[in-house]
Amino acid sequence: MRVYRRFEAGVAFVLTLVVGAVILVALYRLVVSVSTVLVAQSLNPLDHTVFQRVFGEIMTLLIALEFNHTLQFVIHGERGIIHTKLVLLIAQLALARKVIVMDLFQTQAASLMALAALVFSLGVTYWLVRERDDRNPDDVRAFGLTGD
Repeated sequence: MRVYRRFEAGVAFVLTLVVGAVILVALYRLVVSVSTVLVAQSLNPLDHTVFQRVFGEIMTLLIALEFNHTLQFVIHGERGIIHTKLVLLIAQLALARKVIVMDLFQTQAASLMALAALVFSLGVTYWLVRERDDRNPDDVRAFGLTGD
């Protein structure tokens, strides 16, 4: 089993490097985009489309950073590969990003309802997982999930 844990840690390390490279490129693109849009084109940062674009890029970076943060637990052997609570939180961040970048007036009602159902189901699932963790405090302490 020790060999497999090392294999997991190695894969997680490579994934961390790949996601780190993606984060650096996304950060560079964000800085260039913000400087181009706000400075060179003199666009109003309070304009709805500019706001959507900039905060969509920021949310993408936050999602990548959170994903990279969860990989660190695997590398250091603090947790296994998949942790439902963390995956649910990353999915909620991705949905929040989607809500920020989408044009609610141009989106069909069925798509909005589907998005609302996803947000609701992820919220309920997170609540259920959290309730389970609250009932098993020894499991929570063993995985270091206090304060999440």
